[in-house]
Amino acid sequence: MSMQPMGPGQVPAETVRVARAAFPKGSLAIRIRDELGPLFGDAEFADLFPTRGRPAWSPGRLALVLVLQFVEGLTDRQAAEAVRARIDFKYALGLDLEDSGFDYSVLSEFRDRLVQADAGRRVLDGILVAARDKGLLRTAGRARTDSTHVLTSARELSWLEMITESMRAALNALAHADPEWTARVAETEPDWFKHYSLPASEFDFPKSRTKRKEATLRTARDGTRLLQAVWAAGAPEGLRRLRQVETLRQVWVQCFQQVDGEVENRGPKDRPRGAMRLVTPYDVDARGSIKQDLHWNGYKVHITETCEPDTANLITNVVTTTATVSDDRMTAEVHAALAERAMLPKEHWVDTGYANASAMADAREHGVALHGPLKSVTNPQARSGTYGQDAFTVDWDRKRVTCPNGVENHSWREDRSQHGLPVVRALFSARDCRPCPVVHDCVTNFREKGRAITLRPQQAHHELQQARALQQADEWKERYKVRAGIEGTISQGVHTCGLRRSRYRGLAKTSLQHQLTGAAINLTRIDAHLIGSPRARTRTSHFAALRSAIYGGAKGQAPD
Repeated sequence: MSMQPMGPGQVPAETVRVARAAFPKGSLAIRIRDELGPLFGDAEFADLFPTRGRPAWSPGRLALVLVLQFVEGLTDRQAAEAVRARIDFKYALGLDLEDSGFDYSVLSEFRDRLVQADAGRRVLDGILVAARDKGLLRTAGRARTDSTHVLTSARELSWLEMITESMRAALNALAHADPEWTARVAETEPDWFKHYSLPASEFDFPKSRTKRKEATLRTARDGTRLLQAVWAAGAPEGLRRLRQVETLRQVWVQCFQQVDGEVENRGPKDRPRGAMRLVTPYDVDARGSIKQDLHWNGYKVHITETCEPDTANLITNVVTTTATVSDDRMTAEVHAALAERAMLPKEHWVDTGYANASAMADAREHGVALHGPLKSVTNPQARSGTYGQDAFTVDWDRKRVTCPNGVENHSWREDRSQHGLPVVRALFSARDCRPCPVVHDCVTNFREKGRAITLRPQQAHHELQQARALQQADEWKERYKVRAGIEGTISQGVHTCGLRRSRYRGLAKTSLQHQLTGAAINLTRIDAHLIGSPRARTRTSHFAALRSAIYGGAKGQAPD
């Protein structure tokens, strides 16, 4: 397909007349067109199409169809039918009443083009630019960010199911790419048709530990023989480049090892970390992660939105990562993305996962005040409240740290933390600590080494101290309540767009889904702001309200 960019044009007069008659009070699609105009132009997506070939349907209109599809939770077939049959969609798209639209498969093809060019953010930014031009977006005030888990679209597999499905996927890919070669290999392994012709879910795997181990080792030997056949001298080289074959190789490297010529399971400590470990052969980007009592396979999405009292709260940034990426690594990325589009706030409110010394320093470079509860020091000395790090006096000029009993450190060394951040390590001599009467309260498992203190560099250390002191004030705690609103945004995304379940497989496609989700939520909120719809209040059950009335406060506690 080729594309010759065209201007957005006007809504045909007959479409306007019929739409006004059919929707005297308007609809979301009609109001958005009236207030924001054509949101996307063809030129914004010109690089996604060749200049020669069969003409393509307007990509600017397709982008708007994708957003409206997410607003209403439509399938591709339903969205294509809406373009063909619904007056308000034709009005929003500026189409004639006689326009027959497009085949539903065009939407999937357009999403693939967006994924290949990493152009999902263009859709979100198109709405933000239009909102800013109309005075509906204010980014210089406050913003808030939070993340939530996202489940992969692939079914969660047990250990035995995963290796079985990895083997089956590789065999299917080989049979499709070179059926003759695959048939010759399978002739020598007649049991493969018995074990790998059907999905693993069709089998009743043994329940006893011994028989499950036998089934696992049988599958491990089968996969090893298949990989040896693929890498044999006479095998076609193209088979080695098949995605499913490479996935099988990675799974086998992670799960098994050769010991004296025999294939054996790797022990839990010999397997790769969660950031590298595959969890399903059908979504190789998905990873397993744990947060408190929640375990999931998939991804994580970070959402940033404005939070001003007198205008619509719009999502300004959406980032999707694998599940193992921690929140504290995302603050700098969020600020860089906002700075690139001139949407940095003055105040950025986050939870504990995002707030640390490094993030605060990065935010300050962008002119942003990052606010979030700092993680408490959890070592035993801090919990005792007597010999925590705050009880030690630091003389930065002399590079000396003095303990509560007047003893000074004997070494001062600049180093890097396990996360690569600059730190200062001050070590006390065991000879000085040994005669101290409270050494066992101060030094955990004291034997040959004295107390060790780890500090941030001087400026970061002072800023952390000031931030911790500020966060104890009632005024800061009151202001921090604004962050809680992002939970409602995540809830809206979950209930209206299925935010916590990926529709597609792979990080790139899941990221596009979340960009479209952010764009859809923005359209919904702009429309609500235009018609004066009040923001929903936090719902409290009648019985919970009685607790507040009896014991006071929003979270009044009943006596023990």
